Amino acid sequence: MSKIGVMICGHGSRSQVAVDQFSVLAEKLPALLPRDWAVEYGYLEFANPVIRDGLDRLRAQGCDKILAVPGMLFAAMHSKNDIPTVLNTYAAKHGIEVSYGRELGVDPKMIAAAGARIQEALDSANAEHGPVPMHETCLVVIGRGASDPDANGNVAKIARMLHEGMGFGWCETGYSGVTFPLVGPCLQHTTKLGYKRVVVFPYFLFSGILIDRIYGFTDQVAAENLDIQFVKAKYLNDHDQVLATFAERITEQVGEIPPPNCAMCKYRTQVLGFEAEVGAVQESHHHHVEGQGASAPGSNVEDCKLCDSFCTGLCRLESQAAQHHDHSHDHAHGHDHSHDHVHATYPHADHPHGPESARKTLKN
Repeated sequence: MSKIGVMICGHGSRSQVAVDQFSVLAEKLPALLPRDWAVEYGYLEFANPVIRDGLDRLRAQGCDKILAVPGMLFAAMHSKNDIPTVLNTYAAKHGIEVSYGRELGVDPKMIAAAGARIQEALDSANAEHGPVPMHETCLVVIGRGASDPDANGNVAKIARMLHEGMGFGWCETGYSGVTFPLVGPCLQHTTKLGYKRVVVFPYFLFSGILIDRIYGFTDQVAAENLDIQFVKAKYLNDHDQVLATFAERITEQVGEIPPPNCAMCKYRTQVLGFEAEVGAVQESHHHHVEGQGASAPGSNVEDCKLCDSFCTGLCRLESQAAQHHDHSHDHAHGHDHSHDHVHATYPHADHPHGPESARKTLKN
């Protein structure tokens, strides 16, 4: 009989805190899985161990059937292209079976975890400042942001489920990079709506430079609008319901009919505005940063000469202008590398409320 191994495929980060938090999640998952299943993890880029390292460890333990899952909230380029390329290449080279599960996605358990984080922030704010009616409170949900409208649309759906489920007066959805509106323009728009309290919730798994960006812009906008109470909710991290969703994404792969992954994929079907990407070659784009640690050059905001106190994303624009026109990455604090592959251009890269809005932060 096959020995089953579990491979949790993380994105990786230049932030050591994010890397540490992901490893803690991976350490907690085995308790929710069958005892005889081996569990390992690895990262696509920046951090170690890389995905191949985790696969090597599973194979060394005698695993010949591996259940892999993307350690990501939604399916975009990383989970649709990069991770499957690494897994398929490894499986073909070593002659083992590797299946690939769904991303966490829009799931009642994930919404429950998000609601719990928001409620924690509300309870804390009520204790410190006194209660504000929910109908006088605006929720702002900030997602990662991708060049894939499927992933961006799922952030909006999560936001609506939280808005309606918890009874907020209003809800806005923003993104930390790539698409629009970015955090700054989103929050500036929110200040014009007339709400007494604004709750900013990063729909992220872990900490990192992008969380710093979200909270940094929140502090900036709050300082300019002292009549509005801004509340910063915590990200998801290792909430029990997040762990339960991960476990489900793993175990459902051995069911009678495993659910399909990334059903609404812009590479498989025509999606409005992205029709040209149907049938595009799906390959990994991250070999040039695979295994770089969180201490790699350019990993710290202190190294950036363009930002005052937190990463605004301006470095990415400046790097693109000087080196290439890659609209699918959001690496922190520009780094030099050459590409031997071509990325599809994000069709709204020049949107004034997207990454271009970061130019407003350029120092004089």
